[in-house]
Amino acid sequence: MDSTVSAYSEKLREMSVLSLLCSCLYSQPHPNTFGQFEDMEVKSLDKRASGQAFEVILKSPTDPSPERPQTLALPPQKKEPSLGELQRRLEAAEERRKSQEKQVLKQLAEKREREKEVLTKAQEVNNNYSKMTEEKLHHKMELIQENRMARLNALKQRLREKELHAAEVRKNKELHTELSG
Repeated sequence: MDSTVSAYSEKLREMSVLSLLCSCLYSQPHPNTFGQFEDMEVKSLDKRASGQAFEVILKSPTDPSPERPQTLALPPQKKEPSLGELQRRLEAAEERRKSQEKQVLKQLAEKREREKEVLTKAQEVNNNYSKMTEEKLHHKMELIQENRMARLNALKQRLREKELHAAEVRKNKELHTELSG
């Protein structure tokens, strides 16, 4: 809408300003003051003592102009398709449907195969992790067992040494009591 209004205002500016001024100054109209343009028509209404009056008629863009005759395009008439043509179309549609189904099934099979690969890899990673964890746990348990046995042996050794020392002290005490008494 704005473009149409701006186009019409541009057309009015293109009209000879000199001819408009001359029509105001002279009571007789100049022969170039009215005419027909591409999408507007200017008509002289009446002569006045103060000047000339004009009527500007804007044509709608869909109006056919005399310079450009508009051709009417008739829609192509459809012929009735024959039974063979209908049968051929149905067969072609069936083939397209079947090929589309095959494509979808192929994509689903590829997707399932990929899912199987991913699950297999995940199980393999999980098994490796479990084995590594089990080995670490087993190694840790062995270290704990070895440390426990070493502490027990050290404790037994100290107990033996204490017993030997106690036996020696008792023996010395007995000797001391025999000698003193």
